[in-house]
Amino acid sequence: MSRDHISEPQVDCTVDTEGRIDFAVTAPPSEEPRLLLRLRPKKGQPETTVRQLDLRPGSDGRLGAVLEASPVLEDGRWDLYLVAGPEAERQRLRDGYRDLRALVDGDTRDRRSPVAVRVPYATTDGFLAVRAWLRTAHAEAGRVEVSDRSTRVTARLHGASLAGGAAVVVRLRGGSRAERTVDLRAQADGQGFAFEVGHTEMTGESGMWDVFVRPAADGPLVRVGRLLDDVAGRKEVCVYPAVTVGAATVRPYYTVDNDLSFEVGG
Repeated sequence: MSRDHISEPQVDCTVDTEGRIDFAVTAPPSEEPRLLLRLRPKKGQPETTVRQLDLRPGSDGRLGAVLEASPVLEDGRWDLYLVAGPEAERQRLRDGYRDLRALVDGDTRDRRSPVAVRVPYATTDGFLAVRAWLRTAHAEAGRVEVSDRSTRVTARLHGASLAGGAAVVVRLRGGSRAERTVDLRAQADGQGFAFEVGHTEMTGESGMWDVFVRPAADGPLVRVGRLLDDVAGRKEVCVYPAVTVGAATVRPYYTVDNDLSFEVGG
């Protein structure tokens, strides 16, 4: 960390199993300080959503604020700022210590609809942000096993239950709407399931194929991904091998939003 960063306000945070986040800000004393969370707008779009929390002095001399589990955060990336006073400009908060231990085994707890997830993380330039997901239902991917012939995935459905006609759908991203339907093996509890995607079946069209589960024959598609732990960005963390099938290659991967997809080239 450079000397310039030492004088910048810094924030530590602790997350509990319900999604509640305690923040502790190291900054000079000020009048009516606030913690501001800003939903990062899409490129070229204006800022539309902010959340403000009062900061109060703690026994350790730092300023504290609590982001309760409810109301939920909208889906997206939230940047954190210190607003030192009524007329003060917002200041980005440097990433400090993040205690995310309560999130590590989050995939072991069943979630109701809507499925709301929050994971604090450090941005590439060293500031604290919170990645929030908010979905009606979610299918949490577990073990992903890649062999020469297929990719086998175990998963668990949250916010919905499996019923008759349930299946996995692998859909080509883009305008063609090409898709493959894959049988699944459901567990007795109606939540857990497993499926196997044959690599040969994926080589007809190159592109990015997104993985969904349809919980019932006439039900809406639910995205398969991995959100329920302490990893905000999985794309560069969980890297699977590419398999050569004839003149094509097939590789499962996690997107920037931690959703499971296949990259098919050739």
